Amino acid sequence: MLEKPVQELSDIELVEGKRSKKGLLLRPQPSNDPNDPLNWPYLEKYSTYLTVCFFAFLGLVNSSNFTVSIVPVAAEFHTTTTKAGYLTSIQLLFMGLGNLFWMPMMRIIGKRPVYLASLLLLVATNIWGYFAHSYGSLLASRVLGGFFSAAADATVPSVVADLFYFHERGHCMMMFHTAISGGVFLGPLINAYIVQYAGWRWMCGFMAIAASATFVVGLFTIHETAYQRDIVSFDRPESEYRPKRNWLAGLSLTSGYDPQASFWGWLRSTLVLLAYPPVVFVGLTIGVFVGWNISIQLTSSRTFTVAPYHWKIHSLGLLSISGFVGAVISFFIGGKLIDFVATRMTARKGGHAEPEYRLPAMVFPAIIGPMGVLTFGLVIANKKSYWGAAVGFAMLGFGLTAASNVVVTYVVDAYRPISGEVLVIVFVVRNVMACILSLYIADWIKVEGVKKAFGEMVAIQYAILSLSAVLYFFGKRIRAFTGRFGPMKKVLRGN
Repeated sequence: MLEKPVQELSDIELVEGKRSKKGLLLRPQPSNDPNDPLNWPYLEKYSTYLTVCFFAFLGLVNSSNFTVSIVPVAAEFHTTTTKAGYLTSIQLLFMGLGNLFWMPMMRIIGKRPVYLASLLLLVATNIWGYFAHSYGSLLASRVLGGFFSAAADATVPSVVADLFYFHERGHCMMMFHTAISGGVFLGPLINAYIVQYAGWRWMCGFMAIAASATFVVGLFTIHETAYQRDIVSFDRPESEYRPKRNWLAGLSLTSGYDPQASFWGWLRSTLVLLAYPPVVFVGLTIGVFVGWNISIQLTSSRTFTVAPYHWKIHSLGLLSISGFVGAVISFFIGGKLIDFVATRMTARKGGHAEPEYRLPAMVFPAIIGPMGVLTFGLVIANKKSYWGAAVGFAMLGFGLTAASNVVVTYVVDAYRPISGEVLVIVFVVRNVMACILSLYIADWIKVEGVKKAFGEMVAIQYAILSLSAVLYFFGKRIRAFTGRFGPMKKVLRGN
């Protein structure tokens, strides 16, 4: 079931309305309901959001952990390193597909119970992986683990839209993207040491313990952010609403239940979004960054553990620090920069905000990210110092985090009333793209050679990144056209 229309569709036309302490017009306009998530105290907002972001971090640690263990896993189960790489690639695919299940469940039963259930299932699948005694059993645990952990993926930006205003979202979305980048880059670091000194099974054991602890914390910190916002709610006085619920009532598992929501109706409406070019473009943009990141990590496992480097497994994890450094730099630059660019362009246009105003910030990751991929490829092709590879990985880390934040924030603003549905398609496209690229990287390098393969990778990345320019110049027209059919048509009609 689609969300009801919200003020954000008309806020951009307002001259007067509620403003922040700094005088910014609040978009969307909050109601006078003390239980409206937009009106929550910041402690309540951030306790919920940061716990969910940590869950997202764990989900990506879980997704990337086997990138550092393909050699010992292949040896134990007497299979090839290519098949061992499937433990990451196929798991990533099902993490994308899992969004098609979890998002409608959130529409039906609410966000809080979904996050808690997903955490418990992540614990169960990692216990299964710990005790797996065949490659098939381990792969099955990974597939289901990816599917179940997807609740911490595409759903999180919709929580940002529930809790924060337009001018806050770039910064808050950067927290989410830094969390998932931390999972992608710090996950291999943590797991490389575990594999080196405790064995690969304890990667699953560590994840089960960490997810269990997060579940216990989440019982007390994750609040239900689902809220039925109608078009006139901000005009009603506070006295017409129920009093602010107390802390214990805020931990209810049923407050987000919507008996009118339809799982299959939601799924049909969501799949139609594959015909919305901005949604697919955003998914492809993030997918190519994630795909090359996983490809580089898998290539590192095969390259640096043999001549002339002869690294031990824990050193692969140290290489991942460089990627995380790039992501951290992106956090301090990217989030505020996106909000600054969008706010300045909005002011120049007389206060009329458009989602496309965020896209000029893409110039930085579009230049730095692909050059990082090329740098890494040239270093390993010529068997040069690993420091060059580390610099290239850091550049990719910056590009991945910054680009993801720019385009995801853009698409959330562009399709705010159906942002949950939109992000599901974005993340499905992202993970399908990343899965395909990482599945074939070993054979690609074997056939083409390292230099040519990485050069072609950069060419593909630039081709896809050019779609951001298309969105900047023609995004408003494309959105107007797609608003004539599918979910947006229903929203604009008030259904």
